[in-house]
Amino acid sequence: MDLSGKVAIVTGSGRGLGLAYATDLARRGAQVVVNDVDDAVAAEAVGTIADAGGTAVAEVVAVGGSEAAQALVDRAVGEFGRLDVLVNNAGILRDATLWKMTDDAFDAVITTHLRGTFTCTRAAALRMREQGEGGRIICVGSPTGQVGNFGQTNYAAAKAGIVGMVRTWAMELAKARITANAIVPVAATGMTETIPFLKQYIDAIKAGEPLPPFARRELGFGAPSDAAGLVAFLASDAAAAITGQAIGIGGDRLALWTHPSETVVEYADSGWSADAVAAAWAEKFAPSQQRVGQQFPEPPGA
Repeated sequence: MDLSGKVAIVTGSGRGLGLAYATDLARRGAQVVVNDVDDAVAAEAVGTIADAGGTAVAEVVAVGGSEAAQALVDRAVGEFGRLDVLVNNAGILRDATLWKMTDDAFDAVITTHLRGTFTCTRAAALRMREQGEGGRIICVGSPTGQVGNFGQTNYAAAKAGIVGMVRTWAMELAKARITANAIVPVAATGMTETIPFLKQYIDAIKAGEPLPPFARRELGFGAPSDAAGLVAFLASDAAAAITGQAIGIGGDRLALWTHPSETVVEYADSGWSADAVAAAWAEKFAPSQQRVGQQFPEPPGA
């Protein structure tokens, strides 16, 4: 998968999944703008990429507002002359249950994830349309945005919104040959360290130990590097016909998520009264009610 000649921005790429994406893009020939809010972390990421033979520069800015988004695009164009790929990865967590979540905690996550994805994509799309040669928008979703997760109102809202925006952008940007897709990665990062169920596998990765097949296949869980190949593929010319999709990646698992769709449809002449809904619900709808939250299978021997 040769990405020579392409220029990519990867937000939130100082460490974790973002660094894995940026490193793999650069390894395949892309010139990369690394982004983080910490100068030292960003510089270390650029050094890591350079040591592996890649080309990267850092733009230290907090993703969220329009000025930050434009600074990223301007850095890509100023350093490398163009922009072909945007990976919207920057994110933070401010977890709390609904009754404990503050306005500031809600707004901070929405600003970084949802508004940041919007502002960066708008700035990138304007540049890509001006270039007239197409482009790739790759946004990072989460299982939480697909099915919910306890204590993550803000994060779930942002990640669900990102996938919704991707579907819209796929239509709006099609004429300009710009694709827009979401990936739904599951990997050992600072954001998954808070999940007790995954702790033993995160500890194993940190210790350099191989994960059991149960973790890599049934859970679809692995290291950040396991998710990087999907980003490189979606950034490539080979993915020109793929847009508007949500694609899961993690460990040994690659999966295509469905769009929300109606699962049960019934009709009533002259419409539905409350009593008519109640009468039909138990027989027609209740058996098909959807579960919420991630459903983890039991590990072998549990």
